[in-house]
Amino acid sequence: MTGLAFWAPHHRSNQVTMSEATLAFPDQNEVRTLFGARDEYLRKVREVLGIDVVLRGDELRLKGDDEHVRRGLEVFQKLRRIFEESGQITDADVGQILQAYGGNGVTPAEGIDVFAASRKVHPRSEGQAEYVRAIDQNDLIFCIGPAGCGKTYLAVAKAVNALRTEQARKIVLVRPAVEAGEKLGFLPGDIFAKVNPYLRPVLDALHDILDYETVKRYMERDVVEIAPLAFMRGRTLNNTFIILDEGQNTTVTQMKMFLTRMGNGSKVVVTGDITQVDLPPHMACGLTDAMGRLDGIERVGIVEMTGRDIVRHRLVKEIVRAYEKDDRGGRPRKH
Repeated sequence: MTGLAFWAPHHRSNQVTMSEATLAFPDQNEVRTLFGARDEYLRKVREVLGIDVVLRGDELRLKGDDEHVRRGLEVFQKLRRIFEESGQITDADVGQILQAYGGNGVTPAEGIDVFAASRKVHPRSEGQAEYVRAIDQNDLIFCIGPAGCGKTYLAVAKAVNALRTEQARKIVLVRPAVEAGEKLGFLPGDIFAKVNPYLRPVLDALHDILDYETVKRYMERDVVEIAPLAFMRGRTLNNTFIILDEGQNTTVTQMKMFLTRMGNGSKVVVTGDITQVDLPPHMACGLTDAMGRLDGIERVGIVEMTGRDIVRHRLVKEIVRAYEKDDRGGRPRKH
């Protein structure tokens, strides 16, 4: 069975080149086998490679970043060869091929072991792989990037791994209590209930990696601590994996206070999106200030991810690009 593949980059935006490609499938039985029962295999390819895949007539159309589309073509061509040789495709075949790419071309060896049996969290882009390596190689890591590129999730996974391998005795998750353009007003309850809305994203990442009972047990035993940034003053944290999320919403003074909490045997990861600063206009951003001051210091790593590294819904990449165009002086179209 033969088919033609057309790979055509068509525009560039913020260093991301978008491409489209097609594969011809005149044999509908081949398509059904390739997609799996209820399109199970198709969904896996979409999720792992971060591309849009649709069937139009007898053509399979792939759309996304050019590198991801290229890898998508390779995956479908490998699956097609397996089908031509054996007349079938199994879950193991799909899993093995996708694992070879490790999520957008990252090798499986870079997976992060977490507590669940036989479970690893894999970086799904080159930027994410660079981020994981930076965490391994440094004591203080700054990571900036757009929404959806895995900054918080991977940091939490590495923190859980540090507990598992006894590189840390405790995890501290920190976030500045800055409202994103709207006032929440008085929040009832104890201190945890009050800060919960602000810390929800890091808690979501933790619950996704560990089961509910494990998280509850760790929090009760103070192995995992959730803290608003203001509560960090005066502390020294030894042998602790500390994550500051939404670091773009810290002032210069707050960032200095936070970074100087670092004790012996500790690792600090600061994440943020410098395009979404919620500080008053007259206040300098503590994250960008710290990155400028500390760049070049030994054991300090700085990673900048881009739209290529977004692993949420495909539309998130398009949304980020649309707003970036507006930030560069363009104007949204009127409807």
